[in-house]
Amino acid sequence: MSVMSKPFAGNIALSALLLINVSACQTAVPPASTTQVAANANAHNNFNSVLWYQTSAEFQASTIQTYRQATDLLSKAKNDVRWTVWPQTNVTQLPPAIIVDIDETILDNSPAAAQDVLSNAQFNDASWDRWVSLAKAEAIPGAVDFVNAAEAMGIKVLYISNRACSPRDGSSRPCPQKDDTLRNLKAVGIQQISENQIWLKAEQADWSSEKESRRQLAMQNYRIIMSVGDDFGDFLPNVKKDITPAQRSALVKQYQMHWGTKFFMLPNPTYGSWETILSQPKQQYLRGF
Repeated sequence: MSVMSKPFAGNIALSALLLINVSACQTAVPPASTTQVAANANAHNNFNSVLWYQTSAEFQASTIQTYRQATDLLSKAKNDVRWTVWPQTNVTQLPPAIIVDIDETILDNSPAAAQDVLSNAQFNDASWDRWVSLAKAEAIPGAVDFVNAAEAMGIKVLYISNRACSPRDGSSRPCPQKDDTLRNLKAVGIQQISENQIWLKAEQADWSSEKESRRQLAMQNYRIIMSVGDDFGDFLPNVKKDITPAQRSALVKQYQMHWGTKFFMLPNPTYGSWETILSQPKQQYLRGF
């Protein structure tokens, strides 16, 4: 072997080793498509909100806390025949009832929002209707115990929701979403419920996303003792458009004695009128130090 042959052989061995290492590193790198999906998810404008909603102990604790406080007041509210959420007439002659929203109040639809994040998509009616048709949303922590406790005490629970009635291919029913919703509510453990307690958007001509007409109808037949929701529009009319954050804050203060006694608000950072009332650019609402 010549003097030159040893370094030459060493170079060959080193080159082979480098090729093996490079190959190993390339194998360890996730496929570009997976990397891109992760990048898209992180960049989605709802990423942090949905992540908090699905993973945080803080979310679970806050909903359990809210529902426990509401449950503790059921007996007092039922027995005080003048206890009403909104002004009503002839209340002493009416049976007690509670109005609850459904989505993000009783049922957790975060998987639908998470799918949008993972797919780098935005909300659309077709995708939402597919999710509703599955009837597999889980319950918000604390919700089912609260509803069952109220019904066991003889307090009717009315579900006023902005899930929309709309035709669906393959269904002859005028509102298949109502069937899906009833099935889902029963599946999470609600014991006493019928389709007559579920009032969806567009089920009647004047049932728009503004829930006031449905609240007024409820007050004709029941003494409403509590309202539970995740959006300001679940409690007050005319707060979902043509209004500023400052005006909404003023209403919070105006009704400050209702929060935690007659109004019970659940957290929802993923969507709602809190965002849709904001004008562009939304950065203008941020306050630094």
